[in-house]
Amino acid sequence: MKCQFIKPDGQKCQAHAVKGDEFCYFHNPNISNEEKKETQTQGGQARGLRVKEPLEKIPIKKIPDVALLLVDTINRVRDGTLDIRVANCLGFLSDKLMRALEVSDLEERFDKLEQLVGEKANKY
Repeated sequence: MKCQFIKPDGQKCQAHAVKGDEFCYFHNPNISNEEKKETQTQGGQARGLRVKEPLEKIPIKKIPDVALLLVDTINRVRDGTLDIRVANCLGFLSDKLMRALEVSDLEERFDKLEQLVGEKANKY
């Protein structure tokens, strides 16, 4: 339902009404102007999300470690202790880290193969 407030120019407010009310939050006469101003101030501050308590460090050296981080992140989102935006960031960074670990692993394997081929070529 839309807000029922009529603006000075005669147009109706286009915001959604608060659930169970006929006005949006900012046109609701039951909410003081001080509370509305405080809400606006807090809203501007909330855009820069910060983790309230630092998450414990999870050592990540191999791909299975990334899987453990993702399991931990999923569980924290599910139990409501981790903001979804932080979880999305962790998911994105985990994907980048997994790709880097995969490339690193492939490079190590390639180097070992080069050494083996070089050793066999020297024997003949």
